[in-house]
Amino acid sequence: MARRIIIYTDGAASGNPGPGGYGVILKSGKHYKELSQGYRLTTNNRMELLAVIVGLEELKNKGSKVDVFTDSRYVCDSVEKGWVFDWEMKRFRKKKNTDLWKRFLTIYRIHEVKLHWVKGHADIAENERCDRLAVDAYKKKNLLIDVGYENEIKPNSMW
Repeated sequence: MARRIIIYTDGAASGNPGPGGYGVILKSGKHYKELSQGYRLTTNNRMELLAVIVGLEELKNKGSKVDVFTDSRYVCDSVEKGWVFDWEMKRFRKKKNTDLWKRFLTIYRIHEVKLHWVKGHADIAENERCDRLAVDAYKKKNLLIDVGYENEIKPNSMW
């Protein structure tokens, strides 16, 4: 029987929008991996969603059984209450973060994923660690560009 994979995620932004980052922990048996990245201009919700995406994209085997723990109601409720599937049927008309939701749905459908909401800053060690990874990531120099966000706010800009 395949072992379940546990993923903890968190996203953070200093200002909303502002510099942001995500933190991810993947655990399965004796395996443990941490991931993080920072962006120069983004939002908290984008980083929360991107953390889940990056965690799922890191998985090597299709059809993995995965429990994702997030303190993001935005991400958890959108999936568990089925809102994102309605948005998809309506081609994400007037919805934010369309680029990330499409990316999420692609990887989500490859695995057996269950999202679990956890309270943030409630002494859950892995959630606290993900928060630290996310904050440390956006405090680094040479942050990446969140192209999806910057294109969304400046769709007609020539820059």
